[in-house]
Amino acid sequence: MPKKSAGILLYKYEAGTLVVLLVHPGGPFWSNRDLGAWSIPKGEYDAGEEPEAAARREFFEETGIAVTGPLEPLGEVRLKSGKLIAGFAGESEFDIASIRSNLFEMEWPPKSGRMQSFPEVDRAEWFTLCDAREKINAAQRAFIERLDARREER
Repeated sequence: MPKKSAGILLYKYEAGTLVVLLVHPGGPFWSNRDLGAWSIPKGEYDAGEEPEAAARREFFEETGIAVTGPLEPLGEVRLKSGKLIAGFAGESEFDIASIRSNLFEMEWPPKSGRMQSFPEVDRAEWFTLCDAREKINAAQRAFIERLDARREER
């Protein structure tokens, strides 16, 4: 059975333009990567947890902000690894200056025997859909396309 993750694609309108919130992964492996490195705030969940509840929990863990408004399901995407990500969209304001992520520990530098803490997310930014399509991990681009298609239907 594949691992499962859930996340939220937060959006808002700035001067009539739809923008989406993406996060950049923290830690030394991602520090110099940009295009294709960004993601929706997301994380794994167990079989007994509802995907929407997991998405809200993970958003809070990665940003320090609780999403309390309604969410729309955006379906699932499958990563090359086989992992499934359930996506949800929600409209909300979010001050990126207030982001505070949980930390993870890893041995760094490799084989040094020294453990260091890094934020799971080192920054968040609002992007236009055009820019977000370039910045987001390619497998997650479908969430942006689905959000855009729903907006056009309205």
